[in-house]
Amino acid sequence: MRKLIPSGTLRTMLLPPTYGQHVTHSTEFTVLSVEIWATGLVVNIHLASDGGPEPRIILQDHFGTEYSFRESATVGSRNLQTFTPSVPPGTRSLTVRSADDPDGRPVVTFAVPLMAVPDESRSPQDGNYQESRELRRPA
Repeated sequence: MRKLIPSGTLRTMLLPPTYGQHVTHSTEFTVLSVEIWATGLVVNIHLASDGGPEPRIILQDHFGTEYSFRESATVGSRNLQTFTPSVPPGTRSLTVRSADDPDGRPVVTFAVPLMAVPDESRSPQDGNYQESRELRRPA
């Protein structure tokens, strides 16, 4: 399971402000959380039943960032899906949609807290990586 988790540090975990349930004729699932890692995102999903179909989801933010599905793992009724990249600095919201919903209705929308922006002058590879204390939000 470790291979599924993005590299880097866990920056924050988003919990749904409302019950993030999605029900259609082909799938039923509930979004439990989204983990924001330094290098990607992990969406934690509860399936309606063990062995239920893996939901196909789409992530969107208010910037229009292209999030790419990387891999998925299902154990019992729990499904984890990873996406890259991580949220860009200043992201205000992140919406999960079902790719199978012809109406494109949101399953759940998360408010993304203002986070420190990584210091671009340092890298994790050289051991001098640390996050800047400067917070930025686009105008």
